Amino acid sequence: QVQLVESGGGLVQAGGSLRLSCAASGSIFSINAMGWYRQAPGKQRDLVAGITSAGSTNYADSVKGRFTISRDNAKNTVYLHMNNLKPKDTAVYYCNAEIEAAGTAEYDYWGHGTQVTVSS
Repeated sequence: QVQLVESGGGLVQAGGSLRLSCAASGSIFSINAMGWYRQAPGKQRDLVAGITSAGSTNYADSVKGRFTISRDNAKNTVYLHMNNLKPKDTAVYYCNAEIEAAGTAEYDYWGHGTQVTVSS
């Protein structure tokens, strides 16, 4: 059973910083791309940042220059460093990973989400 567990969300004032973490556990054979998505109330879930197994990254235009995604392959963990947070960044943040578990094909896994609230 593969699980993704996020941590690091919370309440922060505008201009502040947070670091989100997402650790994958279980019978993992390999992890391909990992990423962070977010969903604000009444809106669709959108990609915030992604990172390949080789370390190539991509970002939503709205977070470029403020957010940094990174991963520790030895720990099966992906991070999202968020700086200069704005109220519009308020959302539930979800971790996503393309994981090949032992004995199965690659599958898209999701975490349960962590709330990030930025006050003005």
